[in-house]
Amino acid sequence: MLPIARLQRMNHGSQFRAFSLRGNQFAKPIDPFLAVDHAWISGPTFPPHPHAGFSAVSYLFLDSETGIDNRDALGNRNLIRPGGLHWTAAGKGVVHEEVPAEPGKTVHMLQIFINLPQERQADAPFALSLEAQDVPVVRLPGVKVRVPLGSFAQVSSPLSVPTEVTVLDISLEDGAEVSVPIPEGHVAFVMPIDGEVWVDDLPFNLIELTLPVNLPLHDDRAVRLSAPKGNAKAVLFSGVPLNQPVYWQGPLALASQLALTEAIDGYQRGAFGTLQPR
Repeated sequence: MLPIARLQRMNHGSQFRAFSLRGNQFAKPIDPFLAVDHAWISGPTFPPHPHAGFSAVSYLFLDSETGIDNRDALGNRNLIRPGGLHWTAAGKGVVHEEVPAEPGKTVHMLQIFINLPQERQADAPFALSLEAQDVPVVRLPGVKVRVPLGSFAQVSSPLSVPTEVTVLDISLEDGAEVSVPIPEGHVAFVMPIDGEVWVDDLPFNLIELTLPVNLPLHDDRAVRLSAPKGNAKAVLFSGVPLNQPVYWQGPLALASQLALTEAIDGYQRGAFGTLQPR
């Protein structure tokens, strides 16, 4: 039997709704991932806010009605278009903001928090972007796999990132299946996005609000996804666990209480930078 975690549905009026996975809810966390929100956003949701100690990653699905106007206190400002990805490695701290590019249109996205190795949590913050047309795509019979992070089937994302992870956006036609090898040393989990996806012969969807985590891998270290009851979409996450403590306060997550205290003090002193009002 697969270990099952419960997704938490969050509602904030009509502007934001999400299925939210938090690593600290489970006996076996999703390390090196700290959290994943599968979200629909139709209004300003992430006003200027600080991050420190981890990477905030935004990935927009191709069916998103609009993009995200992204900016940070480093002076970066860009449009994250549908199908694109933006990675903010917060390091020692940065102020960040994301707003839907067109009011009233819905952004369909993943907001992913990925831990940084402790020795990199004091590094200067930086940002990376991947345009939709630069995301590698693997096509198999009845299967389309976008590879925004990591690698699959001998293709790799062009992004070089500070934490070793793979994120695969997998679309399955009715009756199709795919086997995804998990690299040695990685842990893996799957999040259903649309329809009913079967993971190693067990069904998962957005209605029952469960998903497989800490997948017990077969001898071939592969996870098998299939869609026996209609088209389906899922995202497979894998990464090398960092096995380090996580001390949270709001959007700050550091590997020690001292580092967290110093980050809070730095933010209060303005060391994370500022963003001017829009």
